[in-house]
Amino acid sequence: MADFYDTVRRRRMVRNYTEEPVDPEALERILAAARRAPSAGFSQGQAMVVVTGANGRRQIARLAGEDEYVAMGMEPWISRAPVHVIVCVSRKIYFDRYSEPDKKGEPNRDEDWPVPYWWVDSGATMMLVLLAAVAEGLAAGFLGSHRMPELKHAFGIPDHMDPIGIVTIGHAAPDRRSRSLDRGWKSDDQVIHRERW
Repeated sequence: MADFYDTVRRRRMVRNYTEEPVDPEALERILAAARRAPSAGFSQGQAMVVVTGANGRRQIARLAGEDEYVAMGMEPWISRAPVHVIVCVSRKIYFDRYSEPDKKGEPNRDEDWPVPYWWVDSGATMMLVLLAAVAEGLAAGFLGSHRMPELKHAFGIPDHMDPIGIVTIGHAAPDRRSRSLDRGWKSDDQVIHRERW
């Protein structure tokens, strides 16, 4: 396994994959790592739908707008990735958990939550999938879809669960560098504030 800081440095959003399959044992380790993500009150409201079948991957690609990417000259990287992980979260599970006696409260309204921690925790799950893939010597990328209701329906995701997006996993193939990277990294003093802003 790679050193953690090296893994963080090597992590990037990959937009093309070879056809080489992902070792099932490596995939299980990635999913086990993602299960270690934090959750407020140990609510464990995060869930993942793992899609490896070609038909399911093509369906995700269509719902995520792969045709538009290909029309811009990019590879059909979404459908090509051998593994898709749809990361989901349930606001209801958090509300139910915080209604239990040991939490001594009933935050059953959005205004009871100064931060919607279900989104924070699902982001942590997503990041662990990305980092674990790199630690396994694989590549990964995150993408969203503007057609989440269709994605939920297509993969039988329960009404109370909301997909936050899809992580693609596979072996990296040459891809086009994102134009967003031309912006460069912000300086440390723009991002890190010590003691106070």
